[in-house]
Amino acid sequence: MKKPIVVGLGEVLWDMLPDGKRAGGAPANVAYHAAHSGAEGWLVSAVGADSLGRELAEVLAQHGVQSVLPQVPYPTGQVNIRLCQGIPSYEIASDVAWDHIPLRPQARQLLSGADAVCFGSLAFRSEESRRTLSALLKSMPDGALKVLDINLRAPYYSAQLLSELLKMCNALKLNDEEVKILSALFDIGGTAEEVCRELLARYRLKFLILTAGSSYSEVYTPGAVSHINTPSVQVVDTVGAGDSFTASFVSATLQGCSLTQAHERAVQTAARVCRHKGAWG
Repeated sequence: MKKPIVVGLGEVLWDMLPDGKRAGGAPANVAYHAAHSGAEGWLVSAVGADSLGRELAEVLAQHGVQSVLPQVPYPTGQVNIRLCQGIPSYEIASDVAWDHIPLRPQARQLLSGADAVCFGSLAFRSEESRRTLSALLKSMPDGALKVLDINLRAPYYSAQLLSELLKMCNALKLNDEEVKILSALFDIGGTAEEVCRELLARYRLKFLILTAGSSYSEVYTPGAVSHINTPSVQVVDTVGAGDSFTASFVSATLQGCSLTQAHERAVQTAARVCRHKGAWG
């Protein structure tokens, strides 16, 4: 049976953690976990023509991530991460390679045959990458999943940008803090559930994933909702846990799992990641 193709589209970078660097960036994390969840995991991004870029490309390949990863004349992306009781805060370098993702024929061909793509708001902060990613999303098949993980990082988002991105996707992943932000930006009142149901209906989404850290997660579809309490684990850090959830859920869905089955797989994957350092636990 042919494996589904899941593409992470956007930033790739080094997470500079207190104990050293690890490959990261939400789309790269999704591609990694998709590749380890029964799918073909692909990444479309850019790196610099520097030692960090070459090392990043090697690490991705070693971990089963296939990629369209051109070198561009900008430094490879880095994010300085500070951890407080396992919860990360981020300092993101600007004007780096993934801000200048070129539109390559190989990437367009890949997206034209992909089963799912996961993208976020961060890579749309620059005009060049915004043009490239928008063109690639438009090249996808009509029935493909286009999952927006909004991944809000101040100051790189606005109501206008998020409104545009929500029109490009047919599925949405957000956490409990991002629900509050969207509620305020789009003037949607009510509980988290009511906000999620409004977004599901307003943008005609196939599904909406809501994660609430150590409390619970929910997946909404037009006809059903799945609720699972978060299992209790010894958390080392939560870097990349949401990305692993998304990748596992999407991969399971494309492999024919039911809503509940896919949700259970995603919860277990995210819990496993939280027990290890970095996003690829």
